[in-house]
Amino acid sequence: MSTALFLIFFLFILASQFCCSRSSWFPNYPHLFPGQERFRNGGGDRISKPLIGDSGRIYACSENTLFAFENNGSIAWFLPLTFKCNVAKSPVHGDRGKIYLIAENRVLEIDIMKIGTSEPAIQVLFDPGPGERGDEIVGIAVSTLCSSVIINVRNRGLFAYLMRGQLLWSTGPVMVQYGYRQGCWKNISDCYFASAPVIDQCEASIYISNTEGELYSLSIRSSRFKWIQDLSSFDKVYTITPGNNGLLYVTVPVKSLILALDVSSGNVLWQASIGPLSSAESSPVVDSYGWVTIGSLDGFLYSFSPTGTLNKFPKADALDSVIQFSISLDCSGYAVYFCQTDMEQKVIHTNDQFTQVSAMKPKRSVFTLVVPSTGKIYWSESNHGPFLSLLSKSDLQNFVVDEGMLLAFVTASKIGNQLPCRSKAQKLASSCSQGTSKRLSVYTGNRSSIYLFLLLESILLVVLAAVVRFCCVFWRKKKLQDQDLGRFLEKRRSLQLKKKEFDRTITELEQKATEEAVANEATMEELGELVRERQGIERKLSTTYSLGRDETVSDPNSVLPLYSGRTRSYSFQRATKESVTIFHTLSKTSSEESSSERDSVSDSEVEEESVVKAKGKAAIGNEGSSDDEQLGRRYQRSPSEPVSSSKGYMDSLFVQQDTGEENFHGA
Repeated sequence: MSTALFLIFFLFILASQFCCSRSSWFPNYPHLFPGQERFRNGGGDRISKPLIGDSGRIYACSENTLFAFENNGSIAWFLPLTFKCNVAKSPVHGDRGKIYLIAENRVLEIDIMKIGTSEPAIQVLFDPGPGERGDEIVGIAVSTLCSSVIINVRNRGLFAYLMRGQLLWSTGPVMVQYGYRQGCWKNISDCYFASAPVIDQCEASIYISNTEGELYSLSIRSSRFKWIQDLSSFDKVYTITPGNNGLLYVTVPVKSLILALDVSSGNVLWQASIGPLSSAESSPVVDSYGWVTIGSLDGFLYSFSPTGTLNKFPKADALDSVIQFSISLDCSGYAVYFCQTDMEQKVIHTNDQFTQVSAMKPKRSVFTLVVPSTGKIYWSESNHGPFLSLLSKSDLQNFVVDEGMLLAFVTASKIGNQLPCRSKAQKLASSCSQGTSKRLSVYTGNRSSIYLFLLLESILLVVLAAVVRFCCVFWRKKKLQDQDLGRFLEKRRSLQLKKKEFDRTITELEQKATEEAVANEATMEELGELVRERQGIERKLSTTYSLGRDETVSDPNSVLPLYSGRTRSYSFQRATKESVTIFHTLSKTSSEESSSERDSVSDSEVEEESVVKAKGKAAIGNEGSSDDEQLGRRYQRSPSEPVSSSKGYMDSLFVQQDTGEENFHGA
């Protein structure tokens, strides 16, 4: 009996708890889930901004619990937290299945792989401790490539932690670099980092702004400032979006502007006007084509190419439509999902600087998948469609949801998406390559003008190089430094005239000696003296009086016997009945060997003549000997001639008894 009563009582407790829990969790957006009241028994629990995981799951935090939703709206698992999470900040992806979130001014590291195991899945990565001036955590960013977590703490500065918990570096908004104070130029007392840090994965850079409207660029591995750009002329409050393509985008909600900055210098490359934005936290998305897209309260979707070309959607007037939530990038990286809400009434107020939009009573929401670069629409469905109707009956009805939350589930479920999904590494590699090719494009404009400019520049450089070389050769001569230039040139001209005169005289004597059958000794001596004097003039012109263009051409064949370009023989009469004929056979040896051989012939000429006189009759009368023996007797080698006859010419002496009738001359 007691057991039955206890069982009835236990079932009654479970039923009462279930009824109470179901009565307190209902959505407060009736236009999203038609037929349900906006508030019933106090409404539902508020949920944080969602995080779309790689597996298609959606992570969101509510109170002190982290939920993992399937893309159909059902709860996959939930993890109770020790601290109450900050619903204004969405969780952030880490590597190896880790998630980082802010809870009660602490940064928690959640290891999904340890959920359901004996190991603790929650770890406190960062705790700033008690602060005197409200030192709350403004935002966090995670670099999976560098395994770092970047944390911005108000009034304290920026902290970089390794994922294993080690502090890498920390810095404030003011730093002394290269002897100068950097940052907070206008106001140093109340200046601090005011925005959440963002990371450009391709550049490994951190971007953050301070309360004075200054934008900082830092390296993930160092606390040094790369550059600081003052954007306070636009506004002090703006959002930062890395393009991962060599560009950084800054959205100024107050003035409805979007700026494109160069990541290497921080300079503004272009700026464009957009429609009014819903909040100061509105930020665009950048697809793999490099197009940056953002929605506006005027009902249009603004998309800009990397060079600033605008595509606007829809093409027709938006009338009473608004886009008040951030758009989402699909899994391929080329298309975006956005939500356009139709209002019963919309009023736009415009003055000189600002545009304000007032809207009342949302009627329906239309979700669309579009490719910004081409304008092609793949899918569009209202909140009355089949997929959103199923979401209204899922576990989401226990929470307070809006179009932004539903847009995350539509993106995770890949509704209407015909494009193949890609991993984060593939999408990052695609966008980073666009930034590299963009920086390689140096010249832009008219190609013919560029080529003409390069041609003129090349000609100018050649002329300049020639002038510089001439001046260096001319002025380096010591003679020009010690003597007057006029005297130097006059002396040079005098030497050139003398050289020409010697050339003419030597040529005449050579022709005379060639034409005559007998070359006398006086003519030979005169010719040798003239040759030596001409060589002395040439040495002066090539050294002391040279302008760098005089070359000394040594003529190895200038020594007697004269050579006129072909094999010749010269006869010298020594006796009335005797003559000596010298045969010259040319060779391809060096000028030095030829000169040496010619000197040996001249020096031993008298000696050979005497040998010929003594043995002339014996050489002629010995007719019975062989040809080799006769050749051995006929050839007489000079003492200065080298033993090897492969590099030289051979002088063969043939002797005969002159009968007074003829002489033998061989060609």
